[in-house]
This record gives sequence, structure tokens and C-alpha cells, in this order.
Amino acid sequence: MSQTYLSLTVELPEEASEAVQDLLHESGALGLEVRDRETPTMPGVKAPNAGEAIVIGYFEDRPTAESARDSVAESFPDARIGLDEQPQQDWSNEWKSLIKSVHVGRLWVGPPWDVANAPADAVRLVIEPKMAFGTGDHPTTSLCLAAVDAYMTDHPGASVLDVGTGTGVLAIAAKKLGAGRVVATDNDPTSVELAQENLTDNGTPDIDVSGKELTAVEGTFDLVLANILANTLIELAPLIAPKAKDRLVLAGVLSHQRADVEAAYRNLGFTVLPGATQGEWVRIDLKR
Repeated sequence: MSQTYLSLTVELPEEASEAVQDLLHESGALGLEVRDRETPTMPGVKAPNAGEAIVIGYFEDRPTAESARDSVAESFPDARIGLDEQPQQDWSNEWKSLIKSVHVGRLWVGPPWDVANAPADAVRLVIEPKMAFGTGDHPTTSLCLAAVDAYMTDHPGASVLDVGTGTGVLAIAAKKLGAGRVVATDNDPTSVELAQENLTDNGTPDIDVSGKELTAVEGTFDLVLANILANTLIELAPLIAPKAKDRLVLAGVLSHQRADVEAAYRNLGFTVLPGATQGEWVRIDLKR
């Protein structure tokens, strides 16, 4: 393994973001980072200009990276492109230092290397952070963990559906806190694979996790969780709504998107309950 990796940074109009992601993926990128208005950037990280997205592809060797750069320049002549070399060592340790454990209600969620610091009385979830989203320390995940903890306290044995499960963290939390039937879905095969590993590691193998479409998931659930992005929540509303027989918890929503998301579910017969906020992120709690 070489000691450096290359980052190819592409700045271009937001509507071309998905096309350039596909192109970088096909050109051999090991991983992609996307910054746009839906994903607020971390402090100290360059944010995209209004109406634009920044897409960064990471490559292991220079010929592949240069070939990808040429393909992007040819397909997107107006894009601003930069190719930089980054020390690989710093990268791997840096992201490890960014993963924080969290203690929410009865739950402790953290990476394997931090388990020794978990409070003795907490229900522990050990999540191996790889490419999928949801190690617990992101505000949207913390907000959802609090909702799971509160609901399971009042409804032991409740059935739970986790839509867009990522690492499986919310589904595992529900199971460990006494849920009955737990189903988790994600349209990303990598997430499904990682969630399955996390189920095994956390001793909750009886969660049904798959890449199934919502229409293929049988029955309804006492608690439905969907921690995805606002646009997707609105788009999937007609599929998510019929699955919830009591409570629906939505996250991945920024404060300025709240009204649109709430309206989509109000129209489907839900009542909006007081939710919760953390920074600019909001959690929307709905009742059937």
C-alpha cells in the first residue's frame, strides 16, 4: 500500500453532482466525499459556492487519478478541478480521531477502540465505522437514539422498522432495549453488509436487515424510524407512511426543511408531536 493517496476535487453546478460521482466511481475512485447544501460541512472544511457541489474522489495511484481527471475535464468542461496528494497515514488516523462515542439515555454507542470508556450501567452498542453513515455521534443519529430509548421505555416489545439503516445502529439499539420484531432496510448493498456485521458483533442476529424495497416489507410497525435526507423523506412518504401504525420518527432534516417534510406526512394522516433539535438538525415525531 502506498503511503499517499490522491484526492481529485471537482467543483461544479449541483445538478451535475450525481453524474460526476458516477464518473469518478467508474474511473476507479476508492471513495467519494460530496459536499452540497443537503450536507452541511464540518467546521474548517471548504463549503461549496451557492448552487454548486464539491465532489472529491480518492485514488490510490496517480495514473488512475490523472485518467479520472481527464475524463471529468472532457465531460464537464466548466468544472474546476484540482488533484492533490495526501499522506495516507494522516487520513486513517484523522478519521479515527473524528469518531466520538455518545451516551444517549440508556445507550452508549461507540467504536471498538473506545469500549473501555463505556459506563458500566449503559446498554452498549459497538459500531465499526467504515463507509456507511451512523456511528452515533452525528446529531441526526443521536436525536434518533433518544427517540428509540424513550419509545422503548414506554412500549417494551414494540415492533420497529428502520428505513435507510446505514450501520444498523438504530435497529440494534431498539433490539437491545427490548423491541420485538425489528426490520431494517437500506438500498446501499455496502450498508446492508456492514449492518449485518454489526448485528453479529452486537449479539442481535435476529434483526431482519436487507436491501428490500419498502413495498416488499410485510406488515406494519409500532415505531418506524427514517434517518435519511429531507428530499428522500418527502419522496418516500407514500411508502413509509403505511408502515407506521403508531409512531413515526424522521431525521436527516435541517430546520429550514422541516415545514415541507411535516406537510408531506400531515397530508397522509399524521399528527405532528413535539420533536427535538440539535444545532441545525431537527427530528420530526409523528403519531398515527
